[in-house]
Amino acid sequence: MRRFSQVDVFTNVPFRGNPVAVVIDGDGLSDDEMQRFANWTNLSETTFICSPTHPDADYRLRIFTPAREMDFAGHPTIGSCHAWLEAGGVPKETTIVQECGLGNVTIRHGERLAFAAPKPRQMRPMTPTELAATCAGARIDPAAIVDHQLLDNGPVFHTIVVDDAKTVLGCLPDLVAIGDLHVAVAGRYQSPAPGDPDIEVRMFAPGLGVAEDPVTGSLNAILAQWLIDAGHMPAQYLASQGTALGRAGRVHISADNGDVWVAGDAVTCIRGEVTI
Repeated sequence: MRRFSQVDVFTNVPFRGNPVAVVIDGDGLSDDEMQRFANWTNLSETTFICSPTHPDADYRLRIFTPAREMDFAGHPTIGSCHAWLEAGGVPKETTIVQECGLGNVTIRHGERLAFAAPKPRQMRPMTPTELAATCAGARIDPAAIVDHQLLDNGPVFHTIVVDDAKTVLGCLPDLVAIGDLHVAVAGRYQSPAPGDPDIEVRMFAPGLGVAEDPVTGSLNAILAQWLIDAGHMPAQYLASQGTALGRAGRVHISADNGDVWVAGDAVTCIRGEVTI
């Protein structure tokens, strides 16, 4: 039997964020056993906390979608760290260091958990062909696009920023046309009230077995790096994701001394043991 938690991430209200299944005792499982269990949970991601191989790391995280392993993902990073701490994990230093396929990720433990956005592998405007495929998949009128970018921090996101959050929420994607792409759409709210989200985000990845992800930490991380650097967003803002799915994900973004930090609340909804 292995300790197990299911954690709702980017929310402090159970069942309003994005759940991640966390096997706390991941050592000794084969890749096939991990993948089969992730396929069975049928969540956007399932993680396995293992002993670190890097001397600076507190633990090593394996991250699986229903279809394949990921080098990095955001909401599993926060949810798994939350489960590790609840299970008695003690960091070596004042910050927590998570080892994953992308390398080591630093996590702060303050009012809420926050991870430092990994350095992008790639960040560039999409080619005309890539942009056309993205617009067709998202069913977005090119006239509504403010900017676009191909963003890669493990997952590769074909990303468009549109003129208004209403355009994001009204988007009806063509999942067949999207295929194996990760298509992301974002748009600002006009004159949000204090405390309300500044931007709405959606992400579609049917090729991973995830038609629409409720809240995508990895996307919000690299999206913030791009949007802040390009002057589209201020150094601190609040992103909303999952609204179209009846969720209320909230991603707290802040830039600090050259780093972008992605913060979110987390709440454990299921705790027990699992046999794999």
